[in-house]
Amino acid sequence: MEFDDLSQSGVRRIINYSPYLDQLAPHANEMGLRQRSNLVHLESCLHAEWCLGQNSILSWCPLDDGILILVVPHYAIAEYTNGTSADLRATQTVSATFITELISGDRQLTLTQMQKVARLLNIESKFIRLRQALNDHPVETQIIEKMIRRYGITFVASRAVTLFDIVGFSLLTPFEQMTQLNSLAYSLNSAHAKMLELDVSINFARSSSGDGFYIWNRDQGLEANVNLYHFMHLVLADNAIAQSKSTARTVPRLRACFHVGSCYEFHQAEGLNPTTHDFIVGDVTIELARMIDAAMPGQILVGDFLANASGQHLTDMEESQVHLDAVTFLHRAQGNLAQLSGLELSGERVTAIKCYLTGEQMESGEFNIRKLEIKDKHGLMRTAYNAKVNIYRDTAEPILLGIEDKKLVGGGAAI
Repeated sequence: MEFDDLSQSGVRRIINYSPYLDQLAPHANEMGLRQRSNLVHLESCLHAEWCLGQNSILSWCPLDDGILILVVPHYAIAEYTNGTSADLRATQTVSATFITELISGDRQLTLTQMQKVARLLNIESKFIRLRQALNDHPVETQIIEKMIRRYGITFVASRAVTLFDIVGFSLLTPFEQMTQLNSLAYSLNSAHAKMLELDVSINFARSSSGDGFYIWNRDQGLEANVNLYHFMHLVLADNAIAQSKSTARTVPRLRACFHVGSCYEFHQAEGLNPTTHDFIVGDVTIELARMIDAAMPGQILVGDFLANASGQHLTDMEESQVHLDAVTFLHRAQGNLAQLSGLELSGERVTAIKCYLTGEQMESGEFNIRKLEIKDKHGLMRTAYNAKVNIYRDTAEPILLGIEDKKLVGGGAAI
């Protein structure tokens, strides 16, 4: 299809792809028809290289009137990191750190970097000729980056994830399971809408855990992690209000966990195409799954983590803290609650929100923070904290989320 002689079917095909392009970048409509056609062509070429999920696309760089890409079988990434690749044994072992860096951050490399990576991995780069050369438009680059990620794997070193789990889900009838999952999905959407009304950024994604959902913020950084923590509060508050009004078993009773850690993001094959929504798996989801097994109905557990704050705008007091531990993170979250002022829940204006980690009262009258030792089904131990959230409203009763420290089994020293 030539640019100067676009057939009607060709125009329709480009238009049909427009929503996908607009999904990839918020300002994709700034591009002209030729640019959009160019990206549609690139998409079809990447899809062919992906080969129904057999391959993973690692990196790209612009070259002349096209782009260079690095393509490897999906299983080869693991082989590269442990030195079992036959091709690499003939040359040299590539460290796991090198591969991790390659699938982290931006996928665009310089030509020199592409040549070096191809040589180290003992693979040939592939050239995709485009209908016109790229013009280095920032939106165009952003869309290509997201296309490449859709056909590959992305490692995120520090991401906040929360897990909502429906208590007693397996004991429900199929109809009750369906209605309770729908109720939880509505609470997610309701909380999202409330935060957007207050101009609090949350670009949440979700993946099913079977009995609930893993939820994370697609945006990265300390502020994005804090916003996700507050998002969890609002979901639990919406659920609590719905529970108070429900007489049938249509609203779930929830327990929740929050943790920050590393994960891999990827797109599974759906039919003959990769999904547009992403999935995550990694240390953070493993820790959440182990914690939720030990959580009591209605409980909120927070993992013992280090949240990466590098690259964020910190105050002078925080500049030395490249990593924030869970306790410091919660202090930061409490101080950030002013942005939720004016929030309404069930028609009542919220006057104050208090989130804290529980513990025993000391002789001074203050409270310490109790560490909970959790033993999982594999006999491994991990540390977590019991969290409480109190939401106060103008005239309505406060919404009290989580469980009190005194209700923990054995005084809370272990679960």
